Amino acid sequence: MHNQTSNPNRPDSDPQPKSSPAEVSAPKRFGWPDWIQVVLEKDPAAKNVIEVLLYPSVHALFFHRASHLLYRLRVPVIPRFISLIARLLTGGIEIHPGARIGKRFFIDHGSGVVIGETAEIGDDVMLYHQVTLGATGWWRTDGDQVKRHPTVEDGVVIASGASILGPVVIGARSKIGALALVSEDVPPDSIVVGPRATLLSPHGARRDSRPLHQLGEGTSDESYTI
Repeated sequence: MHNQTSNPNRPDSDPQPKSSPAEVSAPKRFGWPDWIQVVLEKDPAAKNVIEVLLYPSVHALFFHRASHLLYRLRVPVIPRFISLIARLLTGGIEIHPGARIGKRFFIDHGSGVVIGETAEIGDDVMLYHQVTLGATGWWRTDGDQVKRHPTVEDGVVIASGASILGPVVIGARSKIGALALVSEDVPPDSIVVGPRATLLSPHGARRDSRPLHQLGEGTSDESYTI
């Protein structure tokens, strides 16, 4: 019995397929659940699964899945009690049991995040700390529930301190910058940024004894906008 060796010059030989750049750079999956895998992929500080299991945002999402199920079953009181416990244990991540959250959702750091009752979040969404998905006021209606909170479509990233208010839609794959205040719809694949920092007293902070609210008086904001 003879062993046949493939000749790469022969037309009937099967050359080894080359990996595309996307395949080379794609993160390796280890068969973990998506709520673990997403943290390993998006947070360089997550070194292993044990560390991921210590993340407050992972705990918050676990509690929310349970409270949301009970909320949909119209179980009274218990869903809100679960969300309260989650808030106390996670450093202030407040997710209403009624909020709808998709797959591979990740909150980095997490402290101070607020997600309202009628908020809807798609797949592969990432939030940073101090993000608010809130309403623009309060009201009660008879009958069907009114949509009061934002809809965040797939693949959106919302940076720290941003506030998305009202029943607006944040289009897929958009990025919302830190401290941005959004109260209108955002088209898909958009970038939204908040106010820029203003340098009020260049090189003079130590010599200026005025209160903070008086700093910058008599100067041009345009000259010192960073």
